[in-house]
Amino acid sequence: MQYLLLIYGNETYWDKLSEKEREKIMEEYGAFTQSIAGSGHLRGGNELAATSKATTVRVRDGKRLITDGPFAETKEQLGGYYLVEAKDLDEALALAARIPSVRWGAIEVRPIIPHDIPG
Repeated sequence: MQYLLLIYGNETYWDKLSEKEREKIMEEYGAFTQSIAGSGHLRGGNELAATSKATTVRVRDGKRLITDGPFAETKEQLGGYYLVEAKDLDEALALAARIPSVRWGAIEVRPIIPHDIPG
């Protein structure tokens, strides 16, 4: 079964770290990514740009509304994700607990509901 591991953290936390601290964390992410790729769990994943680069689209009464940034102010922002294959929720939770930023943020684990895509 596939799970999406959604990585949440406070963007200002990252901004306050020294360059050396950021490099160490990125090395940890690299090692984690290589580990789950090697074990066959990794199906995909990416880091997301800061929320200041986001654009939100809504359609209300047939009119498209565009807003800069995320929908609402939150203490933690979605910063990236991993798509993993795991035998069950327990295994997915164990993978999530190994993501480096779990130490200062949160990892939301959500099962993927597969749908056939026409075409």
